[in-house]
Amino acid sequence: MTTKPIKTNSRNDTPAQSCPIHSSGSLPARKTTPPDEKHASTSRIGRDAAGVWHVHGFAEAKALLRSTRTRQAGFMAERVALLPDTMRPPVLFQEGKAHFGQRTKTARFFTPATTDKNYRAFMNAYADDLVAELVAHGRADVSDLSMRLAVQVAAGVVGLTDSRVPGMAGRINAFFEQRQTQSRAGRLLEELLGQWRTAKFFFLDVQSAIAARRRAPKEDLISHLIGEGYGNAEILTECVTFAAAGMVTTREFIGVAAWHLLEHPELKTRYLNAPQGERYALLHELLRLEPVVGHLLRRTQEDIEVQSEGQDVTIPAGDLIDVHLYSVNADETAVGDAPLTLCPERKRAAGVQPFAMSFGDGHHRCPGAFIAIQETDIFLTRLLALGGLVLEKAPELSWNDVVGGYELREFWVRLDAA
Repeated sequence: MTTKPIKTNSRNDTPAQSCPIHSSGSLPARKTTPPDEKHASTSRIGRDAAGVWHVHGFAEAKALLRSTRTRQAGFMAERVALLPDTMRPPVLFQEGKAHFGQRTKTARFFTPATTDKNYRAFMNAYADDLVAELVAHGRADVSDLSMRLAVQVAAGVVGLTDSRVPGMAGRINAFFEQRQTQSRAGRLLEELLGQWRTAKFFFLDVQSAIAARRRAPKEDLISHLIGEGYGNAEILTECVTFAAAGMVTTREFIGVAAWHLLEHPELKTRYLNAPQGERYALLHELLRLEPVVGHLLRRTQEDIEVQSEGQDVTIPAGDLIDVHLYSVNADETAVGDAPLTLCPERKRAAGVQPFAMSFGDGHHRCPGAFIAIQETDIFLTRLLALGGLVLEKAPELSWNDVVGGYELREFWVRLDAA
């Protein structure tokens, strides 16, 4: 078994003067490096003293994420493992034939054609309403606007559109609030609060949506699950996991993209004047630079052998693998020079997506990638086109251990009088 760290190529963080979109030669740099990555090992793959494998190389991450010899770990996987055997786990945590079957059946909800047909008009109208609200008040918190947009869009895809009372965004956000406690009483209280949040979300949002779709099915996830024979508790777990995947993460990406574009007027102007394909390319590069989820965790089900720079590395069955997306997305062998700066026209290695590993890879790759980019683009083109829009207060940056990513809050913009 190989445990010796295998070193990456050295990184060049000097802005690449050849990037064709920056005439000034000053490239926007990464803003959100998490605290645990600032002093992370430069090894492409290695095992720490606790027996956890840390993966920083792109090729190594790709091989492991595409392996069928691993299963999901982290992000509520331990809680899902405690579900009764009579309950089907959420699609996110299924493996093998069951997972493949459900991903195949639900793929139709996330295709570009479906997104354009079913959601674009709504995205346009709701983004217009949010921007009109900003204009009416003269200022707004972008983190609030982006959360409301992300919740409404994901709710339409999932089918959470029949809540008994308003405020679903707050109820969903409560699932991911940070409460660090070491005491037994504190942990018990947090467990009870978690159960209360879940019960409230079910009664006020999920139960009424299920009842509405039993009466009149629609083209959404809840209707599909009812047709598959899922019970109320199974549908609830799907709604909770989709809330994290489709709402919380998209909210943060909208915020970080707006932050970059507001601080770089040349980039903002290029974005607003570009056709859709070029705008999407810029957003993909922003997502590569600022992955919303910083870590993907897997646990091996049997021994796995992966190659790294010509050496065979064997990861034993039962070991935990931590794929560090901040490092993986900045691997020069995959994404080229100056990986910690933004350049939508950078030269990537063959087979490397513009967003690198930010949507994951393999059979658990995020299905909502196109929806997230489309709603981000629709909102930003309206927000940033406002005359006199200025950054009043840069967002407060913090880290959420539940989803393993950044949070941007108190992100205020205002309209200056002409």
